[in-house]
Amino acid sequence: MKSLVVNQDGKLEVQEVDMPEITEHQALVKMLSCGICGTDATIVQRTFKGFGTENYSLVLGHEGFGEVVEVGSAVTRYKKGDRVILPFVPAPRQNGQQIGSGWGAFSEYGIVDDLDSYPADAAPETALAQQVLPESIDPQEAPVIVTLREVLSTIRYFNIDPDETVLVYGSGPVAMAFVKLLRLSGVSDVVSVVRSAEKAALMQGFGATRCINSREEDIGIAVKGLYPDGVKYVLDAVGSKEILNEALTLLKDRGEVLCYGVPKANAMELDWSSAPYNWKLNFQQMPYKEEEAQCHDQIMEWLGQGTLSLSEFISEIVDFEEVLEAFGRYLDGQTSKKVVVNFN
Repeated sequence: MKSLVVNQDGKLEVQEVDMPEITEHQALVKMLSCGICGTDATIVQRTFKGFGTENYSLVLGHEGFGEVVEVGSAVTRYKKGDRVILPFVPAPRQNGQQIGSGWGAFSEYGIVDDLDSYPADAAPETALAQQVLPESIDPQEAPVIVTLREVLSTIRYFNIDPDETVLVYGSGPVAMAFVKLLRLSGVSDVVSVVRSAEKAALMQGFGATRCINSREEDIGIAVKGLYPDGVKYVLDAVGSKEILNEALTLLKDRGEVLCYGVPKANAMELDWSSAPYNWKLNFQQMPYKEEEAQCHDQIMEWLGQGTLSLSEFISEIVDFEEVLEAFGRYLDGQTSKKVVVNFN
């Protein structure tokens, strides 16, 4: 099968990889779509924590969706024809030799695990969040559900007080999801820090109550003008030491810096000389699959109500044959929303 592989030098190539073999507890999935995520970019740039040089070459992708085409003998949760979210290729092989897995969903085929068929506590963690989606979900839009579930689980993990202001840095798909889901979760005041008037309009469309354009305003002056004592939460949806340091100056006492973006370095210097005396720094770089699964029904409910739309998060949908060009545009910052790769 064809897969998107990141070589040891960080170069992306479409290569032939062995078909995954399922066990009695697994189902084979023909991939229909997969979304490009910031995690993918960090892995390509070889700066994602836990992915050392020994992990490359590796197969990329974790926001996958596909159709079950074969089931193992013990499988009861899935049947042929089911459309499932979050199939992976956990142990890819190439010409019989093991290669690395960046979850592997940019492949023509993947695997889901039947949680119910395993002995207690024996199933892989990913099985907790692998679920059947209704036929009403557009296959080309389905990968967005992964982003939304991860972001909602992070909002819940951060235990954000809905009566407090949340200042969100970023205007990419993750920041869009945070703004939209914070508002749907009852947070009344969500402020977006952006870098253009176009981005400001975009984020207001997702529910931001106001925007601060960092190219037109001094962020510190603007925030303190609105909130003289500072804000309770500053959320970094980018992953930047500059943002984290600036965030410290915007907090009220006992405020929190919430980092969801993955920094491009695994060490940094923080200057808290202008921070309040009491503050917290909270990182979430790898949402738990159990917590992601617990958000599934809420996301599906909002989609069913029409208060949430998958298409509004997508910039473009491209065929797998164009995946290298699509990644190039994404890595160059030429896409404003999520890019979805279509396998049909």
